[in-house]
Amino acid sequence: MRERLLIIGNGMASVRLLQTLVRLAPQRFAITIVGSEAKAGYNRVLLSALLAGDITEDEIILRPHEWYVENGIERIGNCTVSGIDAKAREATFSDGRRLAFDQCVFATGSHPIRLPLPGMDKAGVITFRDLSDVSAMEAAALAHKRAVVIGGGLLGIEAAYGLAKRGAKVTLVHVMDRLMERQLDAPAAALVRKALERKGVKVMLGAQTREVTGDQAATGLAFADGTEIEAGLIVCAVGIRPNAELAKSTGLNVQRGIVTDDAMAASIAGFHAIGECAEHRGIAYGLIEPAHAQAEVLAQRLIGNAAAFEGMVLATNLKVSGLPVFSAGRFMDEAGLVSITLRERRSGTYRKLVLEGSRLVGCVLVGETGDALWYLDLIRSQIDITPARRQLVHGRAFAQSLLAPSAISQAA
Repeated sequence: MRERLLIIGNGMASVRLLQTLVRLAPQRFAITIVGSEAKAGYNRVLLSALLAGDITEDEIILRPHEWYVENGIERIGNCTVSGIDAKAREATFSDGRRLAFDQCVFATGSHPIRLPLPGMDKAGVITFRDLSDVSAMEAAALAHKRAVVIGGGLLGIEAAYGLAKRGAKVTLVHVMDRLMERQLDAPAAALVRKALERKGVKVMLGAQTREVTGDQAATGLAFADGTEIEAGLIVCAVGIRPNAELAKSTGLNVQRGIVTDDAMAASIAGFHAIGECAEHRGIAYGLIEPAHAQAEVLAQRLIGNAAAFEGMVLATNLKVSGLPVFSAGRFMDEAGLVSITLRERRSGTYRKLVLEGSRLVGCVLVGETGDALWYLDLIRSQIDITPARRQLVHGRAFAQSLLAPSAISQAA
């Protein structure tokens, strides 16, 4: 008899888990996956491209419904798990059904954060998180509404760019003094701002939102300095919070997210967590690369193989308004670190490497990111870059031949 595996959440992490299990042990489990959205798991990273009209909705689906059927996976959409009896190993669904299981995986993702400010519950205020949000933003853009995006991080920038490309008049407001302050230093952030402004997005920095104006529906934003701007659509893109409420009610150890060990096992035997809902060694990752790595580790552990997720150096690789941007590791100036920068104003490219002794520990690239993954491998492998120290900032073509053969093979 096959082991019964319940997966809660049909997002990018759980689809990677399913793909790996199907490849490694297609007959090992009787799998049921439950998702709150009607659509099968899709690529959330591509929502901004969908909003911008660059791709279609079908192109973001990770695996069609037929794939689940062909592989004997029961997929339940438009449904949530309302409760779990950890001792009886039984889950209750929002439609009243009950399901017994042997092992359970939480892949519940995260909630978008809404600022705790007056008016955030008015009509016309949305987050940018799923397909329904994209539909609302498309409708607003087609109606030529003025739009304000709150949040100058990756998600906010993508929302602003997508709305602008759809024809909306967009203002991006951010409380910090530069965009993407968690991923970029000041020079790199300035280049990103210019790229957005060239696409028609107005950028307001140091803007402390006070409230959403309007009666029943939003009419704009008011700021702490007394100024106001008009908008019929307010998009709140200020961050995410792990969706761990169900896990907590089940009795699992939940801090910021569902606490796991290196095997992605939760605090009660038979329960696991991966992706944005999981907290590993005190870190709740909000990016897809760690989620995929966690899913692959868990797949190996579920079939009895040795595997461990030991954390990873985070990297951001994207295009902002057509401008390639990459950052990884420790990119800010700190005591004991040495920064090497190369900037070409004519081409608009910027490169910053951060070294600690003989190791590369961080980098920021804007405009030309062809060597991004090579730099990332050097950071993660922590090889000695001393022989190529002077040439490293000029890229792989100039520096790789100066590194030891073992280093080259590690970072190839």
